[in-house]
Amino acid sequence: MAGFGVLAVHAHPDDEAIWTGGTLARCSAEGARTAVVTCTWTAGTVRAGELERSLDILGAGEPRLLGYADANKPESAPGAPRFLDAPFDEAVGRVVRHIREFRPDVVLTYDGYGAYGHPDHVHVHRVTLAAVEAAGYDQLYPDAGEPWWPRALYLAVIPRSVVVSHWRAVFGADPEPGQTLPGVPDDRVTTTLDIAPWGEHKWAAMHAHRSELERGASMTLLTALPEPARAQLLGTEWYRRVGHTGPAETALTA
Repeated sequence: MAGFGVLAVHAHPDDEAIWTGGTLARCSAEGARTAVVTCTWTAGTVRAGELERSLDILGAGEPRLLGYADANKPESAPGAPRFLDAPFDEAVGRVVRHIREFRPDVVLTYDGYGAYGHPDHVHVHRVTLAAVEAAGYDQLYPDAGEPWWPRALYLAVIPRSVVVSHWRAVFGADPEPGQTLPGVPDDRVTTTLDIAPWGEHKWAAMHAHRSELERGASMTLLTALPEPARAQLLGTEWYRRVGHTGPAETALTA
């Protein structure tokens, strides 16, 4: 994978580890260039420092922070607008700049539901789709660098069967009748990556976000899982590929 570039675009520090950590670690170990754009939080905050440690574990370079505020945490970027409130074209242009600077073959981000409906995740999906398309046009964002067409876009997903089979282990009870569940139908998953050899890297990167573990965030649920269930969840990452313009060897492969 020498020379191959993978750029992930995420909402918050810790998302890079939870959703794409194994993919980033695997690609880096195989010689690819890897990087992460994080749309919220700003340099100098505790979580930005945790992000730096996580990226070091995953081999994904230095933080690329857009510096917007988390939807529910104004302390994430004092004085800055929430990512949700920033002008759409401004946010797209800032992601375009990173795409043109890093020049990735593959871009990773969330699916249209933001994996589980978080509004920042959903907005990152919309902004990233627009940025991946815009980055190749010299007519758009001319001050953001030389145009670049990423060859493929992968959306991080969870197969619905995996959600259902692990729901009780994670939450201690079966889902309520009619409850909206995260995940996509299994036949919508196009790429299943075995990242088990890099599972410890992913787990360590998640633990770099100590402030999230200490406050009992959703990531904490994984720490309570029995080891076999946790190993299964951490050993695989799933994607839906939605765009491809290059030769087959530029795609992520199982």
